[in-house]
Amino acid sequence: MRHSSSSHTPSRASSADPAEHRIEQGQCGDAHQHDAGRRSIRYDVFDPREVVPEFTADVGLKKGEKIDYAIMRDSEVQMLVECKSSTIPLDLEDASQLFRYFAATNARIALLTNGQVYNFYTDLDAPNRMDDKPFLVLDLTDIDPVLVAELSKLTEETFDLDSVISAAEELKYVSQIKRAIGTEFREPSDDWVKFFTARVYAGSFTQKVREQFTSLVAKAASQYLNDQVNGRLKTALGTSEFTSAEVSGDLKPKQHSSDATENEVDSNSDIVTTPEELEGYAIVKAIGCSEVRPERIASRDAKSYFAILLDDNNRKPIARLHFNHRTQKYIGVFDADKNETRHAIGSLDEIYQFAEVIRASIRGHL
Repeated sequence: MRHSSSSHTPSRASSADPAEHRIEQGQCGDAHQHDAGRRSIRYDVFDPREVVPEFTADVGLKKGEKIDYAIMRDSEVQMLVECKSSTIPLDLEDASQLFRYFAATNARIALLTNGQVYNFYTDLDAPNRMDDKPFLVLDLTDIDPVLVAELSKLTEETFDLDSVISAAEELKYVSQIKRAIGTEFREPSDDWVKFFTARVYAGSFTQKVREQFTSLVAKAASQYLNDQVNGRLKTALGTSEFTSAEVSGDLKPKQHSSDATENEVDSNSDIVTTPEELEGYAIVKAIGCSEVRPERIASRDAKSYFAILLDDNNRKPIARLHFNHRTQKYIGVFDADKNETRHAIGSLDEIYQFAEVIRASIRGHL
């Protein structure tokens, strides 16, 4: 169903969200993921003055083609959005109409998403022609706070297109360089290996030398990152001030009546935070971005679960990740009385099914 661009606003009670309808048919990714994306920039999908679903702008000989969303401001198209299935990687070869519509409308921003990854494009390389590479890539499983700050300029409340465009070039190249560096750190290319080998080895760069230094460069890069992290931790711990009672262990943690507000973090050194826990935390943080600033959503790891809290406060639990079981993962969510209910999940993506409960928990602490 396509909404008219007239001033009539559909009733929330009687009108189904067109995006949800397409999503259920597998055309637009996962419903909960796209819900998080739409809410993150706070446009009302039920108001055709803000969002026009299945937007039509005939291009040349092609008639009747539709793009998933057009985001409007002052009756002008500002952003074009095309959604793909959450099960496939994003590929511009499957988004040809996004290129055509970008050139045929006044839009300066194009968005291609599969519900998890959001690629933002503009026309830095040639006027009125969408770039081949995005200037901003937002991954809900690995959120960069710097990008969230830039994304806020595209929200309905603080829309600032000129500021976004002016920052787009730097964002584009800095992001690409960061990804390139990350790739080199994980899997050093021959050029990267040769670059460092030439600085420490005077002999010829033979096949045997290349194989030897490939592992050495990767190991050195990993150790360098660890040294940087450890240095920051030592600095932070060294500047912390403790009372003599705290150092001697005379102070005991306060006990609270509610299970959800107990001191939840063990001080034992054998606690290991896993990549899956960090990924789950990133998903919960992405969901909560619609309610509070991302930096307010904190985490604390314990032996039996990974706690996610508002304002790093034990009295404000948002969720718990119970990922220590060998065969089954659970997410714990809280009701208004801070009672936890655990739910089994088969994959981290299923955390999105509890998006509304997570948001309600956050709102309950505000």
